[in-house]
Amino acid sequence: MEQPQAAELVGYAERLLEQLEQLPAGAARETATETIGALLDLYGEGLARMVDVIAEHDSGELADALAADELVAHLLLLHGLHPVPLEQRLASALDEVRPYLESHGGNVELLGVDDGTVRLRLEGSCSGCPSSMVTLKLAIENAIQRVAPDVGEIVAEGVEAPPPSNGPTLLQIEPPDTWATAGGLPDLDGEPLLKTIAGHELLFLRLNGNVYAYRPACPCCHESVAGGALEGTQLSCPACGVQFDVIRAGRCLDWPQYNLEPVPLLVDEAGLVRVAVGAAA
Repeated sequence: MEQPQAAELVGYAERLLEQLEQLPAGAARETATETIGALLDLYGEGLARMVDVIAEHDSGELADALAADELVAHLLLLHGLHPVPLEQRLASALDEVRPYLESHGGNVELLGVDDGTVRLRLEGSCSGCPSSMVTLKLAIENAIQRVAPDVGEIVAEGVEAPPPSNGPTLLQIEPPDTWATAGGLPDLDGEPLLKTIAGHELLFLRLNGNVYAYRPACPCCHESVAGGALEGTQLSCPACGVQFDVIRAGRCLDWPQYNLEPVPLLVDEAGLVRVAVGAAA
């Protein structure tokens, strides 16, 4: 079963459980609930014994491989058996989104975890800017949700959100519904690549080993920047000639009030690229 099918199966099971909880109280509902509970206990005991055997005979490679599988990790977390500590999983998730944050001239620091609440600090130009909320909600939050669905809340310093607040902003983790898979992008060999993802035209670029995604419309002339010359980190619009800094959120070097619209992007351990095509930057 491929990963998207496994994720769909998990979602289907969760919807069925929600429907079960909404049934009127009675013998049928109680029997179904008790049956599910007994099965979970049975499978949980089996998984616990398997984890114990692996811990006794494995140097760590097999445990890491199992933990890297999202479906297996979901089951291990469900039974409190995940072999990788929560803070280590969170650090790994934040490392995934750092290239995107760096494209905005920012960074993120993990301050700590307390009773399921993750405390973060956004740094650099990400801190306090209007796009910080989108950055956190779409990039950081999605990365954390994948590796640590057992986290309940994120408290982030340096986030500007409407209405303004004097203290940290409290965010509730929500399943992302705007992400689409762009694949491994094997054709992205240094030149900009225009590709349609989930009905949206996006321009992909790879610089210094990092992948960036932008909507291709030039904010100055409204023509596409696809096909423009890329010199270093600067991309030129082929229609009007203005230049944009690819690794600095698409800032226009000729007219500072303009910039290309960046699209939140994540690259997983397998090298697959995902983009938040439905998000406004």
